Amino acid sequence: MSISVDNLNLENVKAALLAASSTPSQLLFQDETPLQVKARLLQGKESKQLIQEIRDEGDKLLQETIPALTYSLFRLFSTTGSRREYELVYFRRRNRLTTFGLLAWLDEADSPYLDALSDTISSILDEYTWCLPAHILHGPEMRSAEESQYAAEGLVNRSAESFTIDLFAAETAFALSEISALLSDALPQLLRVRIREEVLRRILRPFVTQAPSHWETATHNWASVCGGSIAAAAIYTLQDEDELAAVLERAFPALASYLSGFEEDGACTEGYMYWQYGFGYFTYAADLILRRTGGAVNWFQADKVRQVALFQQKSFLHGRKVVNFSDSQGEAGIFMGLSGYLKQLYPEIEHPELSLRAGFRDDHCSRWAPALRNLLWSLEEVEGSAWRTAAYYLPDAQWLVSRQLQEQGAYVFAAKGGHNNEPHNHNDIGHFILYAQGETLLPDLGSGQYSRKYFGPERYEILCNGSQSHSVPIIDGLFQQAGAEHRAEVLEYSSNGEQDDFALEISSAYGIEKLNELVRRFIWHKTEPPTLEVTDSYEFAQAPTTVVERFVAWHRPQQAEDGRILIAASAQARVFVSYEMDLFDWEVETLHHVNHFDQPETCYALDFKLKPGVLSDSNLKVHAVFRFAFQ
Repeated sequence: MSISVDNLNLENVKAALLAASSTPSQLLFQDETPLQVKARLLQGKESKQLIQEIRDEGDKLLQETIPALTYSLFRLFSTTGSRREYELVYFRRRNRLTTFGLLAWLDEADSPYLDALSDTISSILDEYTWCLPAHILHGPEMRSAEESQYAAEGLVNRSAESFTIDLFAAETAFALSEISALLSDALPQLLRVRIREEVLRRILRPFVTQAPSHWETATHNWASVCGGSIAAAAIYTLQDEDELAAVLERAFPALASYLSGFEEDGACTEGYMYWQYGFGYFTYAADLILRRTGGAVNWFQADKVRQVALFQQKSFLHGRKVVNFSDSQGEAGIFMGLSGYLKQLYPEIEHPELSLRAGFRDDHCSRWAPALRNLLWSLEEVEGSAWRTAAYYLPDAQWLVSRQLQEQGAYVFAAKGGHNNEPHNHNDIGHFILYAQGETLLPDLGSGQYSRKYFGPERYEILCNGSQSHSVPIIDGLFQQAGAEHRAEVLEYSSNGEQDDFALEISSAYGIEKLNELVRRFIWHKTEPPTLEVTDSYEFAQAPTTVVERFVAWHRPQQAEDGRILIAASAQARVFVSYEMDLFDWEVETLHHVNHFDQPETCYALDFKLKPGVLSDSNLKVHAVFRFAFQ
């Protein structure tokens, strides 16, 4: 029996569930028994190293008490807009759940971690909400006493409780349900019963009885993480096929909505970290659905899923350095479990070299689902390989990533068009990144520290989100504007062994009436070492007051002896910038960025400012050359 994902309904999903039977072992361990899996993990070189990382973390956590989620922490978001204080404690608690859950399973009955896991689970079951305060500010959890159903209805005839289901509530339900199934009788019966009750009360029952949540029709990571986690929790929790089919039928449209957010090129415009997160949870759920339905419901057959799976190899500059457009971090470790699973499905996927493996604590949210699968799904026998020389053009996202591996080292150029209303959007049309010899010389700052302001009307006043921190022009003192109407038009793309040409019309990014046209053209010469030419051609209806060609660097630009500008991270990683000295003066502005982990970082804006009086008519052509050089 095979059911097309375009034809999923209650009856055929129920029929597939009835035709298949499974245990947690069959859902997770494929053709091996749990004992065989543990023996394999304890013998494998990479898995042994990962298990030691987990054990080191567990031994450290055994010396600590469970941190409390106090009301003082809970209220901070509503009073100050700060998310960090509450979330630090929340994720420390989830770290205990993941760490002790893995170690209790690996060590079985004699595990010193089982009591610590039991205490952690009990504490999480007692939490007022599994959501983050940032996600329930206007949710039913924030009701006043006068609004409470309990106050209105007294002690009897209470209607069902209302709950917000956010990313982390859904993830918690997935984690607790899977841990309960995985440990089975090793976990105290009282806790297993309470897990089932709380997952039903907080997640599964509200999901099928409440009005739809906003994320059920979202086209980004919320749909896959919430929908996928709920589907997984239901598979572990609900034995009755009618009940399970009802949850899956409700969850499947969310997974389909997530996929609809991708175009045919498979690009995740939210950024690589959101690919790892959102597509990861899609994969974890789709795998469980595939096994629970006996192969009848197979989301992996869709060509779009294959294209999305291929995105990972197109989104790295070199090593751990990421093409980090939008809210993505500049470096990332690889989830080898996810990579190994996808490699088995789609042979054309490049399996990364094992040295790029994400460490156990690299996920600051300490999520259970990827942590377990990084153990179970990693391919020990596959050595993997470094990212190869390639030019990737993603026409729907309007991304170009061109990677050159040469005898002297790696050189990478990436540029984007797109529009200014993408998921986790930055105003960055026409922006580009340059990488050489282990350093991102002209970067994207990536994601900043999340707060209420970060996702509110003031988003683009924050440095990393506005075009002020991107390598794009500033016209009459104005930055790019937000909104889907502010978008690029691709005029040309071509690629061969000698060079890549990429031309964009980006005038609509600014919304300036006097700007008739702005064409940004990139020519990436694949010489040894490569050279990048950036040419901006302006056509104005009326001459502007000021034009600034801005380029952003991590290292302070300095003037070289020959008049060029030098940006250098080291003697090997450096680039010289040639510009039209008769048109522009230049200066450097120091910019202060706060990264995703609330750490201050300094970067520099290299501003070429149009000299007064040099623009004699309404046309202007600016040519800059970025040339790498050996020391």
